Order: sequence, then C-alpha cells, then structure tokens
Amino acid sequence: MSPARTIPAPPVNAEIKPFFDAAAAGKLLYKRCAACGEAHYYPRANCPFCGSDRTEWKDASGQGTIYAWSVLRRVPAPYAIAYVTLAEGPTMMTNIVDCDLDRIRIGQKVKVVFKPTDGGPPVPMFTPAN
Repeated sequence: MSPARTIPAPPVNAEIKPFFDAAAAGKLLYKRCAACGEAHYYPRANCPFCGSDRTEWKDASGQGTIYAWSVLRRVPAPYAIAYVTLAEGPTMMTNIVDCDLDRIRIGQKVKVVFKPTDGGPPVPMFTPAN
C-alpha cells in the first residue's frame, strides 16, 4: 500500500470562495450563465462563452463520466488525473481516487468525493460510481 498523497491547499479568493465553502459542506458547485445558458467550470465571474457577468452558482449532482485520464506513477504515491464531464455539462480536470488505477476507463461513470488538503479547504475528486 502506497502512502497517502498530500494535496496542496488551493488558493482561494473572493471570486471562488463560494465554491470552496460548498466543498467544505460536501457539495459540488458549477457556474451557469444567465445570459447564454452555458454551464462552465472552472468557476469564474464572467462567462467564457459570451463574456457576460451574469453567472450563477448551481448545485451539481456530483455524477459524471470520465472523458480522458492518465496515471502518473510517481513514487511514493501514484495517482490518476482526468477530465470528468459532469452530468450538467461542463468538463473539469480532477483526480480519480479510491480505486484500482489500472481499471479506470474512458466512459466510466464516477461520483464526487471531497478530499482534504494540506491546510486548506477540501477539493472535489471522483471515484467510480459502482
């Protein structure tokens, strides 16, 4: 068994503080633009699709599908990075955790879990749904 990987604390500013406050409460948020209707991740004040500042925080279901992934076999703790497409539409870069890294597959259904960081808020990661 490999030792646990230390996850550095993310930098938190006023623009994304609601995202990390929700993560601390076990909820995943994303942004949706009220002007064009597009959902996006990484949360930001202005819509990356139309530039509007009319973005709103929305609760995500926590369900997603692996779009792409790679395993980094660094010693002492290998880990998987992935793009996960949320059920709500946006795709986020994340980690796949709590599973056999050799069994991860494109198209695999995953669900959100929140992992502690080194002195900061927890961060969303994903684990196989079944």
